[in-house]
Amino acid sequence: QVQLVESGGGLVQAGGSLRLSCAASGRTFSSYAMGWFRQAPGKEREFVASISGGGSGTYYADSVKGRFTISRDNDKNMVYLLMNSLKPEDTAAYYCAASRRIMAGPKDPYDYWGQGTLVTVSS
Repeated sequence: QVQLVESGGGLVQAGGSLRLSCAASGRTFSSYAMGWFRQAPGKEREFVASISGGGSGTYYADSVKGRFTISRDNDKNMVYLLMNSLKPEDTAAYYCAASRRIMAGPKDPYDYWGQGTLVTVSS
């Protein structure tokens, strides 16, 4: 069982930056691929980024490529999402997720989910 807790959301102006954090429980954190997803009001949840268990592999949605960076610290059981050049369309609840696969992409199953943290980007 893996428990995930996100933090770092908030209100930011367009063009600004935020760093989201996700704290994970469990002693086998490095065996899980980790992902970030988001869901805007009235829209379906969408994939944002993922990172392999060891941290060497990453995958990004086209909409955030070049602006967002996913990273992880396996010693601290943490995964991060650095978001730069934020746009109003990035406004959403952001969710951290863990997959039992060593690397997972947008269409792979994710087994554990956090409760989400809200990001609001004002224009």
